[in-house]
Amino acid sequence: MKSQSIENKLDKETKSLVQEMQVGYEIRNPVNNYNDFLDDKMLIIKAIRSGIPYSLFEAIQEYSPFSETDWASFLDISAKSLQRYKISQDHLFKSIHSEKIIEMAEVTKLGLSVFGDMNTFKLWLNTPCFAIGSEKPINFLQDSYGKDMIMAELTRINYGILG
Repeated sequence: MKSQSIENKLDKETKSLVQEMQVGYEIRNPVNNYNDFLDDKMLIIKAIRSGIPYSLFEAIQEYSPFSETDWASFLDISAKSLQRYKISQDHLFKSIHSEKIIEMAEVTKLGLSVFGDMNTFKLWLNTPCFAIGSEKPINFLQDSYGKDMIMAELTRINYGILG
């Protein structure tokens, strides 16, 4: 049930962001939910350039398998800064941080698609993987190249190609 309420929050926050972005930007395909948003690359680019609001980040953070410490590391900011942003509530992340938030949202979406549930995906992220040099996949998510490697590995697993 908690998962459903988090998904509802994601959908609500996504719709709110899209409505704000519709000013001066023609949205070709209707965005009815969070997954529609993640499938629309042009919309993602616009959102990154505009800045992801803290409220959407918070929903993505709740939905993801990542801890607050993980997020601080991914975004290369302190946990205290994240706490300050939470208090301000109207905080918009810089484009560099917004892009990282979207990247982690995409990793989460694919991971859930491949493994079917968050616990199994989280276990995979934190277990050394032979295909990536016996490192934990989560250790590669700090940068875009590592994220691409993990996305490729998840895709291979999805197609039954185990390395």
